[in-house]
This record gives sequence, structure tokens and C-alpha cells, in this order.
Amino acid sequence: MIKVGTCGFTYKHFSVFDALEVQQTFYDEVSESTLRNWRSKAPEALEFTVKALQVITHPASSPTYKRMKRFEGNRENFGFFRQNEDVMRALETTLSEAKLLGAKVIVFQTPESFRPTEENLRNLREFAGVLDRSFTYAWEPRGKEWDSYKGLKDLFNALGFVHVVDPFRRASVTERKYYRLHGLGKGEVNYRYKFKDEDLKRLLEIVKRDSDAYVMFNNVYSFDDAKRFKEMLKNA
Repeated sequence: MIKVGTCGFTYKHFSVFDALEVQQTFYDEVSESTLRNWRSKAPEALEFTVKALQVITHPASSPTYKRMKRFEGNRENFGFFRQNEDVMRALETTLSEAKLLGAKVIVFQTPESFRPTEENLRNLREFAGVLDRSFTYAWEPRGKEWDSYKGLKDLFNALGFVHVVDPFRRASVTERKYYRLHGLGKGEVNYRYKFKDEDLKRLLEIVKRDSDAYVMFNNVYSFDDAKRFKEMLKNA
């Protein structure tokens, strides 16, 4: 099944899309009351996916930590899937949030500074070994070093993760797909890009080959672009 949605949302998204990726869970802990409120107001058929807390994936030097107010810990422990008290507590936070939302998929996104070094690969494999497998885990590795890493497909098979990609930049190495569209242009992201009709037609040709995929727009114009694509997919 192909599910179309956005990364981030407002209440107006609830009646339009098949799936929505929660971004707030990446930046900080989210209160139980907020999570329950979202779930209660969303249609039963709407699927939430959860972006994992940045403490798991990003070192404390990341500028994204400016938005963190609630989670406290030893910042030297943060990031890169290290198995320590703070990262494991961040994982439990993410799992609890996913359960409250009824989410099936948890998304890890790593920065370009997380490279395929021996230490990082060891941390990643050990981290995957302790995960609650009642969830599906998806991972978006950013950076050109992963593009040239020859063992990528075998790594994803070993981890049991879904490979998250922007389909305009990379091909997924896993059968299940999770696409995050960050806009076209130089670099990893161009959030201010508005997708043209010809872009969405190219995307449609990619997605039509898939039987199980999430198509999640992550740009400033995500609501309009995702809505247009969903209509295009419906009429294909």
C-alpha cells in the first residue's frame, strides 16, 4: 500500500493524508497529554510515524539541540547509537511516544557526521540488537560516504531496517520503502523548494513500482505538494 503524507503537521492535515510523521519527537520529549490529544483528534485510519529523539542519533554539537528543553542528561553521551544510559532512556521515550500514538514505524535520521566507521557500525549493530521488534524501524543515513559504502544493502538486511531515502537523490536498498522528500537542488535538503508537476510525475513513476511505501513530503510547501501528489496517485 502507498501512503502519502508529510513530515510535520497541523490539525488540517488529519482529514487529508494517509500518514503523518511526527517531528516534535525528534527535538524533545512530547507530553503524554499532547500525544493523546493528537491520537484522539485524528481519524482512526490515519497512521502516525515517529521520528526518534535526536539523543539517539545526533551528537550534542548539533544545532537542533537548541530546541530541547525537557530531556536532560550527560550531553557527552548523546548520539551515534551509543549504548549508554542517556541513549537508552531516549529510546524508551521514543517507544513510549510511539505506543501512545499507535505508531507502527519509528524513523532514525543520522547527520552527515555519522559516517560508516568501524565504531559507528558496531554501535549501530549493537543498538539494533536491543530493539523492541514489535515496531518497524526505518533509517535515513545522510552523507556521500554512505552512497559509496559497498556493504549498505547487507547492513540494512542485518539490521532489519527500512532504508529511508529521498527518491530524487538515492535509490532504496530495501524492499519496503520510506521516502522523505526534502526538495530539489544542491546538498541534502532544500526545504524551500516547491515541487513542479513534472517533478511529481517523475515521483509517480518511481512509486508505481512499489507495493509498500510511505511518501512523506518534508518541505515548506509539503501540504500542497503532498495533496497534489496524492490526487495524482489516485488518478494514475
